Amino acid sequence: QSLYAKALPGFRPDISVFGKVIGGGMPLAAFGASREIMSQLAPLGPVYQAGTLSGNPVATACGLATLREIRKPGFFDALAAKTRTLADGFATAAKNAGVPLVSDCEGGMFGFFFADALPQNYGQVMATDKERFNRFFHAMLDRGVYLAPALYEAGFVSAAHSADDIALTIAAVRDALR
Repeated sequence: QSLYAKALPGFRPDISVFGKVIGGGMPLAAFGASREIMSQLAPLGPVYQAGTLSGNPVATACGLATLREIRKPGFFDALAAKTRTLADGFATAAKNAGVPLVSDCEGGMFGFFFADALPQNYGQVMATDKERFNRFFHAMLDRGVYLAPALYEAGFVSAAHSADDIALTIAAVRDALR
């Protein structure tokens, strides 16, 4: 599976940076670049690099376990399918409840907005129904489902989420939208 930006034809990053996701949620980060750029870092080059997310052995072990998981055949396709099921479930539940809601997803990330059309810029996001989002957020909490607490944040599905988890979440969405 290509990283999203790297999958664009003709796109070649100078540096790729990976945050907590590379450690399976643990405090770990990594970056990579061409040999030319990396050779500028100590001990080969003059640039010193260090950080609070560098080299913790527990986080590194979690990172290695994460890399083993995502290298399994079909991992990304299965993750994307689960995420699509969830995003579509949000939209279907809203449509059935007569509530204007749009959803979208990419890989393991999803988002939804109380609007008639998917926002295309910040202004459109901020024009969505914030009050309805807040009521929905709390209704989902009351049903045992934690979502990102701000309307502009993405949600995430992981390999740990089962088909039952997705179905229970969609059922909670249906109930919360009543």
